[in-house]
Amino acid sequence: MAAPKRGRSASAQSRPGRSLALILIAIVALTGGMFASGNTTPRLGIDLAGGTSITLQARNEPGQPNAINKANMNTAVEIMNRRVNGLGVSEAEVQTQGTSNIIVNIPKGTNSEEARQQVGTTAKLYFRPVLASEPSTGAAPSASPSASSSGSSSASPSASPSSSAPQKASGSSSASPSSSATSQGRAVTDALKAGSTPSASASASSSAKASASPSASSSASAAASKLQAEYAALDCSKKSAQTTAGKTAKPTDPTVACGKISGVWYKYVLGPAAVDGTEVKKAQAVFDTQGAAGWQVQMTFTGSGGKKFADVTAALAKNQQPQNEFGIVLDGEVVSSPYVSQSITGGQAEISGSFTQTEAQSLANMLSYGALPLSFKEQSVTTVTAALGGEQLHAGLIAGAIGLALVIIYLLAFYRGLSVVAIPSLLVSAILTYVIMALLGPAIHFALNLPAVCGAIVAIGITADSFIVFFERIRDEIREGRTLRPAVERAWPRARRTILVSDFVSFLAAAVLFIVTVGKVQGFAFTLGLTTVLDVVVVFFFTKPLMTILARRKFFANGHKWSGLDPKGLGAKPPLRRTRRPAGPAAGPVDPKEA
Repeated sequence: MAAPKRGRSASAQSRPGRSLALILIAIVALTGGMFASGNTTPRLGIDLAGGTSITLQARNEPGQPNAINKANMNTAVEIMNRRVNGLGVSEAEVQTQGTSNIIVNIPKGTNSEEARQQVGTTAKLYFRPVLASEPSTGAAPSASPSASSSGSSSASPSASPSSSAPQKASGSSSASPSSSATSQGRAVTDALKAGSTPSASASASSSAKASASPSASSSASAAASKLQAEYAALDCSKKSAQTTAGKTAKPTDPTVACGKISGVWYKYVLGPAAVDGTEVKKAQAVFDTQGAAGWQVQMTFTGSGGKKFADVTAALAKNQQPQNEFGIVLDGEVVSSPYVSQSITGGQAEISGSFTQTEAQSLANMLSYGALPLSFKEQSVTTVTAALGGEQLHAGLIAGAIGLALVIIYLLAFYRGLSVVAIPSLLVSAILTYVIMALLGPAIHFALNLPAVCGAIVAIGITADSFIVFFERIRDEIREGRTLRPAVERAWPRARRTILVSDFVSFLAAAVLFIVTVGKVQGFAFTLGLTTVLDVVVVFFFTKPLMTILARRKFFANGHKWSGLDPKGLGAKPPLRRTRRPAGPAAGPVDPKEA
C-alpha cells in the first residue's frame, strides 16, 4: 500500500488540530467583537427595514431651456449618490426615472433625515462676497455684526451650528491685490452702511464705474435702492423669508439671503457669485494636530476656480468685517461665511473656526457634492413601512431554511456518516457569514437587502458543492482499493484544485456583477463574493482537518456501512498491497556432474 509522501502534506495530516483551533479562535474573536460593538444583527436595507423614498423633478434654469438631458441627469445622480453616501447612509439608492425624475431611497436606521435635507437641497453652490449682514428682526443679537456673520457652518441648511466663533479662510501664500470680483455690489454696501438715500447710492455706484453711461448709472442706482429696501424689510426669523430669500437670484446679480448662525437667523446682502461650486475639486474635514485650530475644512479648487478665488480674496482682504467675508451659499441660503485676511493663492484654502467634527464634515460634504448641473423640485416624499419588508425577510428566511434542510437531507441520504463533516462545516460557514455581516454594518455601512439574502441562500449550494467534490474524490480513491487514511490524503490535492477553480469562477462572477451593477443587485453580488471566500476558508481550515481526524476512527476507517465509505457499497477493488519477488534458492557450489 502506497504511503503518503513525507513533508508538508504529512505534517498537515499529523496536525489537523491546529487548523481547527485556528478557525475556532477566529470565530470566538469575531463573535466577541460583534457583541462588544453592540451590533449583534446585520443592518437591514430599505426593502427589509423600510425607509424614505424621495422623488425629485428636474427643472430648466432660466436661459437654459435644454439643460435637462441624459448627461446632466446622470451627473446629478452621481453627485447625489456621493452626497448621501458621504453622510454614511447605508444602501441609499439614487436612480433616474423617465427623462426628468430622480428617485432617492434612504433606509431607516441611519441619519436618513439629514440625508433627505441634503438631497432635497439640490440648487447650485456659490461663493459670494458678503456686503452686509446683521441679526434679523425679532432675533436678539448675540454678537457684534462682524463676528456674528462668521459662525460655524450648519450640518445642513436647516441645522443650527454649535459655535459662534468666527471662521477664517486661509492659504499658504499671499499675492498682490487684484481686481475685485465684487465691485458691482460695493455701492449697495456703502449705501446700506451709511443709510444713504437712493441718490447717494447712485453716486457711489457712479464713482465705482467711472466709464458707465448715465443710463447705466441710473439703472445701478435703482437696483441698489431696490436691494436696500429688500434688505431693510427682510425678516429671516420668519419661515416665509427663510424659504424664499435669494432662491431665485441669478449668479451675476447681488441678492439678499438668510443664514442660521449659532441658532440665530441673520440676513445678508451678497455680491455676485465669484466662484461656482463646480470649481471646488475636493473638500475634506481634517483635525489640526500641529496647532490649536481644531477641526478644519480644506478645499482644493480647479485651475480656473483657484484663480477666481485668489482674485476675490485679494479684494476682500482689504476690507473690514463683514466685507472681508465670503458667503458659501447653497440653495440661496448662507451655510457659512468665513473671513479672509490675505489673498489665497495656489488653488488651496482652509476654513478654520470652532468646528465640531460633525460640522466640519457636513460643510466639506456640501462643498464636495453641493453643485448640481440642474435644479430640482421635491415632487413627493413617501415613507416605506417595514411591514412589507418584514414579510419579504420572513419569506426569504423560510426559503433559506427549506434549502438548508434539503441539502442536509441529501447529505444524510447519499453520504450518511460523512454528514458529520458536512453539517458542522455548513454551520461554521453560516456563523462566519452572519458575524461578518453584522460587523460590516458599522464598518463599511453594509446593509442586508433581499437580493443579499438570496445570495446567502445560493451560497449554501456553493458550500455543499465543495464538500461533495471532496467526498467523491475520497470515494474514488477507495474504489481503487485504498484504505481511508491514504485515500483522504491522496484525494485532497485533486479536490482542492477543483474547489479553488470553482470558487474562483464564482468570485469573479460576483466581482464583475458588483462592478457593473448598481443598487440592490450589488447586495447579491457582495454576499455571493463574501460567502465564496468563506467557503475556501471553511474547506481548508475546517472540513479537511476534521475529515483527517475522523479517518482515524474505526467507524470510518473500517468502512462501516453507515459511514458513507463502505468499500463494498462503493464497488471497491481488492485492497492494494505491496508485492515482493519470492526469494530464490541460496547460491552454492555447482556439482561437477551437473556441469
